[in-house]
Amino acid sequence: MARVFNSSLVDTAEHHAMLRENVGKLAGSFGRKYFQDVTRRKAKPVELWNALGEAGFIGVHVAEEYGGGGGGMADYNVIVEEVAAQGCPILSLVIGSICAPIIQNHASQEMKDAWLPGLATGKKRLAFAITEPDAGSNTHKVSTVARKDGNGWSLNGNKYWTSAVDEVDAIMVVARGEDLDERGRGKLSLFLVPTDSPGISKTPIETALHVPETSFMLYFDDVKIPASSLVGVEGEGLKQLFSGLNPERICASAINNGIARYAIEKAAIQAGERKVWSTPIGAHQGVSHPLAAAYVGVQQARLMTARAAQLYDEGSPEAGEVSNMAKFAAADASLVALDQAIQVHGGNGMALEYGLADLWFIARLHKTAPVSREMVLNFFAQHSLGLPKSY
Repeated sequence: MARVFNSSLVDTAEHHAMLRENVGKLAGSFGRKYFQDVTRRKAKPVELWNALGEAGFIGVHVAEEYGGGGGGMADYNVIVEEVAAQGCPILSLVIGSICAPIIQNHASQEMKDAWLPGLATGKKRLAFAITEPDAGSNTHKVSTVARKDGNGWSLNGNKYWTSAVDEVDAIMVVARGEDLDERGRGKLSLFLVPTDSPGISKTPIETALHVPETSFMLYFDDVKIPASSLVGVEGEGLKQLFSGLNPERICASAINNGIARYAIEKAAIQAGERKVWSTPIGAHQGVSHPLAAAYVGVQQARLMTARAAQLYDEGSPEAGEVSNMAKFAAADASLVALDQAIQVHGGNGMALEYGLADLWFIARLHKTAPVSREMVLNFFAQHSLGLPKSY
């Protein structure tokens, strides 16, 4: 019987292996100590960001005609994970997974030409503003309003947990129109708003996260923006969001998978070298079995994330379900792996010198955002299992 051989799968595997190796070498040349130092100084990882951009990694998912790599989320997943696996979990890479696909899939040609080449190289950057204090997972309850004002728009409202506003050129803002339907919901639209626009103010939010990115409360007070700021078609923002929110979940998963790989590698080295009564602690099943079980969970999450990225690139309707599964699995698996790695190091696991404890809240973040685990389970219950809607 002739053997069935799928060369495309082999080509993809080889491509991703080479991509992973190259990204690993570049990010590894900076490493965990660099990232910790940047965070400690309240600085930004500019050198690493620029290096990733110059190597073509930041824009690998942007079309070649705009200076990108012409790949998709499958490639970008590898890059985001590998950077995190070298001890450098850059949350801003997740923002890039949201904004670039939305612009590429929905924006005017003028906006594509103006933004995609810069986003592909990392020389232009965007923040993403959707969450509000009274409209977390319920995007329909967004209260930030975009009103027609002459040939442009006037923006009023506030946003919560908008990251990296102090590092970007503009903010992609989710706003609703003035008219509400019978359920009190307005049609959503997306806008690119320059960060230096008059009427924008921001307040940093203090968090437990050891990351270079700062999150902000944003205030839009009669911010005037031109008609060209509208992304795509007025009122179709909800549909446009799906071009970015599934990639966001995939990249959040990739961050956690990378953190988990970093933690398990550190733990395995420690368990193999640390001796008590002349025996490596890794020889004891009480140490090795929990670590091995954590490894299995991480590999399962990585496979789910890779599958989600593949389905997204294929335009499959299953991409939403699997992207949510990947985020759910990666968040849990990374916390188990990180907890076990800290435990293997004993008291040293709490020391910042060992580079583990300060990763905890970054990993924990993705049990809550983007989209809480409770809303993910609601989604599975309703859409996957056909159960009655519970909210």
